[in-house]
Amino acid sequence: MTTDTGELVAKDKAHLWHHITQHAIFKQNDPLIITEGKGMKVWDINGKQYLDALSGGVWSVNVGYGEKRIVDAVSEQIMKMCYFAGTVGTVPSVELAEAIVQKMDGLNRVYLSPSGSEANEKAFKMVRQRAALKFEGKKHKILYRDRDYHGTTITALSAGGQEERKMQYGPYTPGFVEFEHCCCYRCPFDKEYGSCEIECARAVEETILREGPDTVGGVIVEPITAGGGIIAPVKEYLPMVRQICDKYDVWLIIDEVVCGLGRTGKWFGYQHYDIIPDIVTTAKGLASSYAPLAATITTEAVFNEFINEPSDPASYFRDISTYGGCAGSAAAGVANIKVIEEDNLVANSRDIGAYFLTQLKEKLGSHKNVGDIRGVGLFAGVELVVDCQTREAMPEGKLVEIVGHCMKNGVIIGRTNRSLPNLNNTLTFCPALIATKKDIDTIVDATMNGLIAVLGR
Repeated sequence: MTTDTGELVAKDKAHLWHHITQHAIFKQNDPLIITEGKGMKVWDINGKQYLDALSGGVWSVNVGYGEKRIVDAVSEQIMKMCYFAGTVGTVPSVELAEAIVQKMDGLNRVYLSPSGSEANEKAFKMVRQRAALKFEGKKHKILYRDRDYHGTTITALSAGGQEERKMQYGPYTPGFVEFEHCCCYRCPFDKEYGSCEIECARAVEETILREGPDTVGGVIVEPITAGGGIIAPVKEYLPMVRQICDKYDVWLIIDEVVCGLGRTGKWFGYQHYDIIPDIVTTAKGLASSYAPLAATITTEAVFNEFINEPSDPASYFRDISTYGGCAGSAAAGVANIKVIEEDNLVANSRDIGAYFLTQLKEKLGSHKNVGDIRGVGLFAGVELVVDCQTREAMPEGKLVEIVGHCMKNGVIIGRTNRSLPNLNNTLTFCPALIATKKDIDTIVDATMNGLIAVLGR
């Protein structure tokens, strides 16, 4: 492969279509090309080093870069057996299924695919097929929450609560209905936690009743809203939603694409709330991006809905995912879970995450433009405002400048990115689960310096 810097940049500009990027910027600037990673550090084509506080930019390299235990497991597996369709088992797919459900109470069946969007599509198809098999097709609607994100395909976007990500891609798949978000800082009901009745959870029941309980088959939420601003619901929220779903025979789907596999200080984000979902989807941290891998995990009761008379050609879950059969990806997942276990990374996420949130609050909390600081585990957001009294959102351009300042100084942080109209005002952090206090101090200091450089003191 080419090693000449100028030639690589020219090839990039000529041929590579970057994700969510306006390429007009490359008329004046060169694209960033990352060439190497180790631990939490990455290097670009010019040799510049960065501390990555975003786990690969999209919150997925959970165990850090250069993890030899995963690389070796993948290499060995793909030499021995690289692939066979998911209509059969392979040794790593069987081992991975068991390893996943051992971390979950009450869920027992694992359907593999290569991406979070596809994992959620599987869940939606399960709801729709159940409606056809059991309810004459009527109980097909799926409710989703404002500010949540569930993927990039048209149907996953149909279940997305981020309007700017959906713009220009309609018409969308019918049968998806939105309900209110659960961000206390911007309560859609103008309430204060402690004196409210958790209206954000009650909104689920109100939406079911408005649509008709006989038409609603599923509810999907992230346990902690990720790209919509790092929003953890209050402790009563998910138990109330679980009760509502049970009341109306609605499957509760928890989207753990970001939160799963230790990100929040537990193996899965829903475990903070002492509930058992009907379906869980997960992806990014499942193989820590050493290979494409996702899973749709269900209870035995959900699985049994599709166990019927074999002579009926329409009675089983008639879905297939080509790259869900990649044995190397499954091997990466097995090895990844072992690394998390052996290195106690779930506990590290919990403990270093608590330190992270404390440092953010202590060092940034008094800044005139910091409205709210929130997070769980190694997953945090800092919402910026023009004025703390009015809570007017900071313009997105200012966050671009802050992120750029941190980048120039060797620290990669994130932000809500063209997702929420007039509310793309949260700086986001998602460092690898291997983060140390020293890493956290570097990230927090760089962020504070960026705030001061762009917004003043």
